[in-house]
Amino acid sequence: MLKTNAVYFFDLVEFEEIIIHYLDDGKHALAKKAVKLGLQQHPTSVDLKLLQVEIYVFEDELDKAVMLLKIIERLEPNNDEVFIQKATISSKKGNHNEAIELLKKALTFTEDKVDVWSLLGMEYLYLDDFKNAGTNFIKCVQVDYEDYSALYNVVYCFDMVKEHQEAIIYLNAYIEVNPYCEVAWHQLGRQYFILELYEDALGAFDYAVLIDESFIGGYLEKAKTLEELARYQEAIDNYLITLELDDATAFAYIRIGECHEKLGNFEAAVSFYKKAVHEDPLLEKGWELLTNRYCHEKNYQKAVYYISKALKIEEDNPSYWRRYAEINLKLNFYQEAVIGFEKCLSLEDDALENYIGLADVFSFLGEFNDAIMILIKAQKKYKKVAEIEYRFAGLFFLVNKEKYGSTHLIEALKIDFEYHLILKEVYPIVFENKKMQQLLRDFKKTIE
Repeated sequence: MLKTNAVYFFDLVEFEEIIIHYLDDGKHALAKKAVKLGLQQHPTSVDLKLLQVEIYVFEDELDKAVMLLKIIERLEPNNDEVFIQKATISSKKGNHNEAIELLKKALTFTEDKVDVWSLLGMEYLYLDDFKNAGTNFIKCVQVDYEDYSALYNVVYCFDMVKEHQEAIIYLNAYIEVNPYCEVAWHQLGRQYFILELYEDALGAFDYAVLIDESFIGGYLEKAKTLEELARYQEAIDNYLITLELDDATAFAYIRIGECHEKLGNFEAAVSFYKKAVHEDPLLEKGWELLTNRYCHEKNYQKAVYYISKALKIEEDNPSYWRRYAEINLKLNFYQEAVIGFEKCLSLEDDALENYIGLADVFSFLGEFNDAIMILIKAQKKYKKVAEIEYRFAGLFFLVNKEKYGSTHLIEALKIDFEYHLILKEVYPIVFENKKMQQLLRDFKKTIE
């Protein structure tokens, strides 16, 4: 009819089916044309007018929707769909309490209460009222035990109020009625996992994958549970099943790699980490794990290569910059280490390790005054810390300000005498200084 511009008569029901078909398929332009043609042939149809309202709401033409609803309400004041659409408009405007009241009115006029309960549940979710949301979703499940969307929402509500025991009771009762529901077993396993009841969780996930042998989520959760039980090879086997069932994921490769690492299969671990970053080059976790693995092996050249990859993805991650600095220190690349520590501090990661690391690098470079300035900044945040005071002592001795050095040394010795060996490690020349040695001997006598 649209293609030929010819006019054919359609029954009202046919128009409704055509419009709903287009709306379900997301073809709103065609739905609009069908509504227009339908109203030309059936101008008094309330159902078509309600579908017109639905299109107005979708297109955010809320004023037009409200005006048309007023006309419809005068024609059919007890039409539940009027109140549902009014509620939808109120919800879009952020008036969720008003939407709830309108949906409650709709309940008094409708025979199909499930859809309204579902909408009520969503409105309560917008208000973070998880108790009332859960109550409405539970009603949906009671009518249709295979309404898995509602079931997920019920469990979500329990999760949000941390009522995991209550969720377990509910799911067990549900399973009594619908024992072959893999979704319920999966959700039950999740609740046990959260409570660290890993054996119970494992049993639930076993049932989930027995019921549906292609249930990827069940295998993933089962594998994670086996990891918690330190049954790493079994965990690997289950992760591998997910790779057989669906396209490979970087997440699965990462988890398999970590399991191999815990089993001491370091080559296999590296192999799977590399598969992960090949699958998803933007997954910085994979680059980080490769960095850690090569650091353990003291292969710092490869480690710095991989941490640089992670930084290209997430350049504002201070923990990566600290790692970058520490690895470059191992390679004696002091300027790069300075860049790493300074980047940490610029990103407001003011951990003591960053100040100390940067001060030590400046010391190695012979930039003693820069090192002192960094320690002054550190001291503003960290009072009476031995790591800072000993370094002040060493640096002031190096710049021939022995009076300041002695003061800081005594303060450091008061805080932690045993830590004075750091001087030998960081400032060996200062440690051998006669005045320094005398101060150490004199202080030792006072505490013996």
